[in-house]
Amino acid sequence: MKCRHCQSDQCFEVIDLGHAPPSNAYLSPAQLARPEIWYPLRVMVCSECWLMQTVDVTDYSQLFDADYAYFSSYSASWLAHAKNLVTHLITRFHLTPEQLVVEVAANDGYLLQYVKDAGIRCLGIEPTLSTAIAAREKGLEIETCFFGTQTADQLSQKGCQADCMIANNVLAHVPDINDFVGGFTRLLKPTGVITFEFPHVLALLQHHQFDTIYHEHFSYLSLLSVTRILQQQGLMVFDVEQLTTHGGSLRLYVQHQQTGPHATNPQVNALLDLEREAGLAYPATYQALNQQAIEAKHALLAFLLTQKQAGNTVVAYGAAAKGNTFLNYAGIRPDLLEAVVDRNPHKQGKYLPGSRIPIVDETYLRERQPRYILILPWNLTTEIIEQLSYARQWGAQFVRAIPALEIL
Repeated sequence: MKCRHCQSDQCFEVIDLGHAPPSNAYLSPAQLARPEIWYPLRVMVCSECWLMQTVDVTDYSQLFDADYAYFSSYSASWLAHAKNLVTHLITRFHLTPEQLVVEVAANDGYLLQYVKDAGIRCLGIEPTLSTAIAAREKGLEIETCFFGTQTADQLSQKGCQADCMIANNVLAHVPDINDFVGGFTRLLKPTGVITFEFPHVLALLQHHQFDTIYHEHFSYLSLLSVTRILQQQGLMVFDVEQLTTHGGSLRLYVQHQQTGPHATNPQVNALLDLEREAGLAYPATYQALNQQAIEAKHALLAFLLTQKQAGNTVVAYGAAAKGNTFLNYAGIRPDLLEAVVDRNPHKQGKYLPGSRIPIVDETYLRERQPRYILILPWNLTTEIIEQLSYARQWGAQFVRAIPALEIL
């Protein structure tokens, strides 16, 4: 394959997770009688620009359709994260009611609601109709479309130019990353700022987070690779923060190369040096992930088989895309994991793609009182254990399988 960014054919394989259906393609009861389409799930790295990327197998619009079931507002910690970011941006960049904040991938309005509450003009761009409807119910203005240069040009022709643009956990989700970033260049005012947040590929590799690989994630990003992508589109990073969200993320502060007013923080070069020292410019660093995934799969299977033989019930919590990657890679089905609990009513009553494990509401836990609760969205472990603390009353224990199997 050729690199999605630089078109080099110097790509090497990092991991092969077999075949899986799209991780957010949850099944209705009626769909259980129909076949599912499973796609190869392989990841390559370009040795020219070091962009880690999935091999293209399906159309973007099929992954983010009108029934998309991921709603950001069902995580209390993520809402707090969004509110803190809005407060920070308003303070640091002196945003006023006359200015315009544009969020790309606005989802259900989890973030823009706080911009609106602050009295600042805002616009969301969101391609999935299900979440866009939820955002509009919050009184937000939402453009329902995929973002790129064409969308940016159409908005600019209507007189829309952004003082601040926000893109949380979307840069990894776009197949044409050059066109997507080019849209920011066109829509951002000459002195405007952009914040990008995305899971850091260094954390993925260091903590064996292979389950964050799925078809909706086209890219796995480092500062090394993203800096080059931004520069090609006339943008530059002037500051960076390392975050704990999603198991380890980066927040980049970006401006126009020629007209941006902000000085570059020394932390930018320091993090680039850290990535090089960690081996992100060497193939062997990436290729270790495959064996780590095999070991994690074997450990989870051994645990579930042991509990099955002992007559102990295991229920999962969190119908997360990362969990679907893991369960399908390991070949886990309802005979070993009888159900997964999720707070999102848009998922309840459906079934996980591939594994076809039923998704139930929280009352199931109280009634079934399982011996073990397997936390699939491990990045929310603290929040989930606090939320389900009552399960300790019947002796339940929590289990996490990434980076290694652990009973908490």
